[in-house]
Order: sequence, then C-alpha cells, then structure tokens
Amino acid sequence: MADEIDSPEELPSTAGELAEEYPEVWDEYADLGEACSEAGPIDDEAKRLVKLALAVGSQSEGAVHSHVRRGLEEDIDPEALRHVALLSIPTIGFPKAMAAMSWIDDLAE
Repeated sequence: MADEIDSPEELPSTAGELAEEYPEVWDEYADLGEACSEAGPIDDEAKRLVKLALAVGSQSEGAVHSHVRRGLEEDIDPEALRHVALLSIPTIGFPKAMAAMSWIDDLAE
C-alpha cells in the first residue's frame, strides 16, 4: 500500500502545519504507518477497508475522508466503502454510522 500517510501538502491544515514545523516527527510517523502496513498478510484493499472502519469507529471525519479518497484512488468500489458504514451500525449505533456514511458520500458520490 503506497504511502499510508499523506504528504504534508495533501494534509488538512493542522496536520500539514505539524509536518512543516516538525518534519522529523512527521517522517517518523509516516515510517511507523508504513511499518505497520507491511507487518502482516492482509492485502491492500482489505487494509484500506480496515483503516476506514477504524476511522468510522473513532468518528474521525478527516480520517474517513482520507481513507475514502485513497480508497477511490486505489479503485476500491464505492459500494465497498459504504458497506463499511453499514457494518458499523450494530457496533457504534445508527446515528454514528449514518454520520460516517455521509462522510463517505462526501467523496464517493
């Protein structure tokens, strides 16, 4: 999975500012993301969907947008991305799942 962490110019303002002000910290963070991604046998599409599910579960709109954007760039079916939100209903509840669905649809529609 190429570049698990966005480059500074692709980041939301706060993260981009951190990356510019503390490039060593950002580089180490990016290296950690890459090491975690490469540490196991899960294929790239499944990794992206898992990362999206974690973002959904943590209710991080920015992370959901990031993983949806990258998933679409990786040619993951938008319905697979939406399925992640549907799968979250029993675990995190209908309102939170629907919020996540709206964040997915911000980019997937």
